[in-house]
Amino acid sequence: MFRFTSIKDYHAALVADHTTCTQAVKYYLDQIATQENLNAYLEVFAEEALDQAAILDAAAKQGKRLGKLHGVIIGIKDVLSYKGHKLSAASKILENYTAIYTATAIQKLIDEGAIIIGRHNCDEFAMGSSNENSAYGPVKNAFDISKVPGGSSGGSAVSVQANLSMISIGSDTGGSVRQPADFCGVVGLKPSYGRISRYGLIAYASSFDQIGIFSKTIDDAALVLEVMAGEDNFDSTVSTKAVPAYSKEIEGEEIGSKEIGKENNPKRIAYFKETLFHPGLDAEIKTKIESYLKDLTAKGYIVEAIDFSLLSYLVPTYYVLTTAEASSNLSRFDGIKFGHRTKESIADLNDLYKKTRTEGFGEEVQRRILLGSFVLSAGYFDAYFTKAQQVRQKLVDLTNTVFSKYDLIVSPTVPTTAFGLGENNHSATEMFLADIYTVYANLVGIPAISIPLFTHSNGMPFGLQVMSASFNEVGLLSFSKEQMNNKV
Repeated sequence: MFRFTSIKDYHAALVADHTTCTQAVKYYLDQIATQENLNAYLEVFAEEALDQAAILDAAAKQGKRLGKLHGVIIGIKDVLSYKGHKLSAASKILENYTAIYTATAIQKLIDEGAIIIGRHNCDEFAMGSSNENSAYGPVKNAFDISKVPGGSSGGSAVSVQANLSMISIGSDTGGSVRQPADFCGVVGLKPSYGRISRYGLIAYASSFDQIGIFSKTIDDAALVLEVMAGEDNFDSTVSTKAVPAYSKEIEGEEIGSKEIGKENNPKRIAYFKETLFHPGLDAEIKTKIESYLKDLTAKGYIVEAIDFSLLSYLVPTYYVLTTAEASSNLSRFDGIKFGHRTKESIADLNDLYKKTRTEGFGEEVQRRILLGSFVLSAGYFDAYFTKAQQVRQKLVDLTNTVFSKYDLIVSPTVPTTAFGLGENNHSATEMFLADIYTVYANLVGIPAISIPLFTHSNGMPFGLQVMSASFNEVGLLSFSKEQMNNKV
C-alpha cells in the first residue's frame, strides 16, 4: 500500500521503482473521494493530475533531469491563480471565474515537477479563523468532524492532516496558515514578508499577505520554501535577497553544539510573559508550554521572559489596518468586468454595485469591508488608521530590539484547541481573539511557524509558535526541526 512520510522517502521509492507518480496520484484521488465529507476540496483536477503523472513517469524512465518536487502531490488554496482553472476565493462573487494566468509561486512548483491535484476550500477571501465563512460550506477537522479545522486555510490544513495531498499551499494574513496547522496537528510555515512573490494571490491586505506552506515535516516545508522563494519581476514587494538552499542548510545540523547567536544556530530564546498569562489561554496549554520552556533551559538554551505591554493592542491594530486594505482591495469586485452580477432590475450604477456586492459577499466579508471603509473615512482616518500605523511602527521597533538580543521568540500558536463548529459564530470578538498570538508576525513581517508538539487531554493537537528575525528562515527551520525530532 502507498504511504507518504516525506518527499525524500517518496523520491527514494520512485528511484527504487517501488512506486510511480501515477500510483501516488491514484492513492490521493482515492483518499479525497473517501473523505469527501471533510469538504477540504472545492475542485479536484483528477484527469489532469493523472496525465501529468504519466508524463513525469515517462521522463524518469528516459533518464531526464528530475525536478526538486518531481511527482509531489500538492493542493492549493482557492485564492491562488492557476491558469485555466476556477478561482473563487470561496465566494459567490467569483463563483464561475476562471484564472487567466498562474501565480508565480505555483508556476515555480510546477517547474520543479509538482503535480497540482486540486483547489482547497477556505474562508471567503481568506477572512476567518474557522473556515466556516466559505460560500461552499465549512471544512471539518479530520480528528473530530464536529470541530473546526481553523482558518482561513482550513482546507489546506486538512488536506495534509487527512492525507489528501503530500503538501498544501495556503496564505497567511494574520495566522491563516499557523492557526489551522495548530488545530490540525501539522506543520504550518509563514515565511518573511516578501520572501515569496504574491503575484497571483488574491489580495486581502497587501502589506500583510504571504503565501505559506503546510507539511508533515520541517524538511518538506524547507524544500518547498526553497522552490517558491525568490525575486519576481511581477511583484515589486518581493525581496531580492538570495534564497538559501534551505533543505541543505538544515540537513543534519547539530544545532546545540555551535556558537551562540549564529544564524542557523538559535540558542537564545525569548517569550513574552503576557502571552502565557493571558486570561484567554487554556490552562493546559499554558502548563505544557511552561514545562516545555523548562526543558529547553535544561538542554542548554538560554530562555528568558520579556515584557510585552503591547499585546492587547495587537488584534485591534491588525483589524483596523487589514480591513482598511481589504476595503480598497475588494472594491474591484463590483460586477462590471468579471465575477457575479445581480440579475435584479437596477436603477443606476450605484444600485448595481450595492445589489451585486450584497448578493456576492458573505456576512464576514461585508463586515470587514464596512469596518475598513469606516476607519478610512475622513472623520476617523487619524483616530483609527493613523494611530494603528503608529502602533505598527512601535511593534517593528520592539521586534528589532528583541532580535538584537535573542534568536527566537516562542509562544502558544492559538489560545485554545480546535473549537466546535458554530461555537464562536455568535461573537465576532471571540473569533478575532483566536488570532491574538499569530497576528504579531504579520504586523512586523517576520517569519513564523507552528510546529505540532503537543496533545491536549481532550484528544486534540496543539502546537508551538516560533518566530525569528526577518529572512532568518534557516534559524527558524533548524530549531523547529530539532524540536520535531525530539518530540516524544
